[in-house]
Amino acid sequence: MGRGAALRAVRARFYAGGMYARRRRAYFLLMGGCLFLFVSAWSFVRLWSVEAAVAMCVVAMVILPVAAMVANRRGPDDRWWDDPSGDPKSDEWWDELDGKRRRED
Repeated sequence: MGRGAALRAVRARFYAGGMYARRRRAYFLLMGGCLFLFVSAWSFVRLWSVEAAVAMCVVAMVILPVAAMVANRRGPDDRWWDDPSGDPKSDEWWDELDGKRRRED
């Protein structure tokens, strides 16, 4: 494995750790809030107001797709487009298109 491949592997590991931890934390906070709303709505809020319990469930229903979008969003610092794909021929082709390596024909 050459120096460039080793650096890309280290960068990919570092990149994946920080990005996924941040997105995973946000996802679990949103899903925890959703679960709290749903459980509390039908555990004790319904005893006072069924309308409020239904409204809480509607809010929880809206949070679900938002949590999925937050978990799958790429931030401005996330460099996903130049990560190696694992296929050397494809990576070489994309590097040539991006101007990283010049063809020597």
